[in-house]
Amino acid sequence: MWKRSVLLAGVLAAGIAGSAGAADKKYGPGASDSEILIGQTMPYSGPASAYGVQGMVQQAYFRKVNEKGGINGRKIRLISLDDHYSPPKTVEQTRKLVESEHVLFIYGNVGTPSNTAVHKYLNARKVPQILISTGARKWNDLKNFPWTMAFYPSYDMEAHIFARHILKTKPDAKIAILYQNDDFGRDYLAGFRDGLGDRLKDMVVAEASYEIADATVDSQIVKLKASGADTLFTITTPKFGAQTIRKVHELDWKPMHVIVSVSASIGGVLRHAGLDKSKGLITAIAYKTPHDPLWDNAADMKEFIAFMEGAGLRERVIEGSAIIGYISAVQLHRLLERAGDDLTRENIMKLATSIDEPSLPMLLPGVAVKTTPGDVNAFRSLRLQTFNGQSWVLQDDLVGR
Repeated sequence: MWKRSVLLAGVLAAGIAGSAGAADKKYGPGASDSEILIGQTMPYSGPASAYGVQGMVQQAYFRKVNEKGGINGRKIRLISLDDHYSPPKTVEQTRKLVESEHVLFIYGNVGTPSNTAVHKYLNARKVPQILISTGARKWNDLKNFPWTMAFYPSYDMEAHIFARHILKTKPDAKIAILYQNDDFGRDYLAGFRDGLGDRLKDMVVAEASYEIADATVDSQIVKLKASGADTLFTITTPKFGAQTIRKVHELDWKPMHVIVSVSASIGGVLRHAGLDKSKGLITAIAYKTPHDPLWDNAADMKEFIAFMEGAGLRERVIEGSAIIGYISAVQLHRLLERAGDDLTRENIMKLATSIDEPSLPMLLPGVAVKTTPGDVNAFRSLRLQTFNGQSWVLQDDLVGR
């Protein structure tokens, strides 16, 4: 009788312990003991297909993670769908991910127009829209959109940096501006105008916009040159950035040429435009550039290049979008490690708004990543750089808004 009582007590204790262990695990849609299901849309085709390498890198990164056992014992399944950089297609694919695939959250979507198209939908359904690849100011609005945060230097901050640089180095500049006529372009434009302050009317002599569906921006460049401008600020996505560089060279126009970071990739833009034609370009950056002798012996650079070669993406090592995709994947990896067994949408969002990384692989020294519940602009500083015809040359120290 005594043995039977002890045995029964042991069974009950084991049952209680098992229940307690199960209770410690909290799961939202797409999460289980064995898997974490994540969704994203990417422009693998269409006018911004150069960005698609971000998704390729992120898929390759988590395949490698899974080969090593996953994160906290769970495999990561990243469903990455093509949205053609078309907002209606982004809506269609995102609804599929949320309502049919039941992903835990949406991760890393590229582009301001694409993310804008599903911004309200995801927030209404309380689905995290995290580490998205766009720097529009609208993503830093947790009061109205508490389920969204970005992972890209804000366009507003970058534009302020450019404006200050021009004011400092060329105070009598006659500035022409080319911009994409959507939220992406207008955000940069607003930040640049604000950065010029009371010098705006004196310095900006011409502006021209283009639509993402346009075939070329040649006519806009001709118009801007005719304005007599000696400085050009180019706010474009990669395809149009390459076109602008080529056309400026063809017209034998030699302005001080500042180009936004999203169109400053050596592999994704400058090689297509012509490296010789790109000499003298100025941009701002947060990450290290592959094949820059400055980083040849850096451990994180060696690891990144080895990863890209192992993933069959060796030819795309030099592309800025590949580097951004890699840094973002590392950040998500760390976030999911911190999540532990609390894989609810609420906890994912809590962690996304409390990131504190003094450094991440491939970021420039001093560039930290930090978010708070009151400010989810993840990047606070960049470094200016100039293209010498072969590689980017970093200027001076870190700069912020």
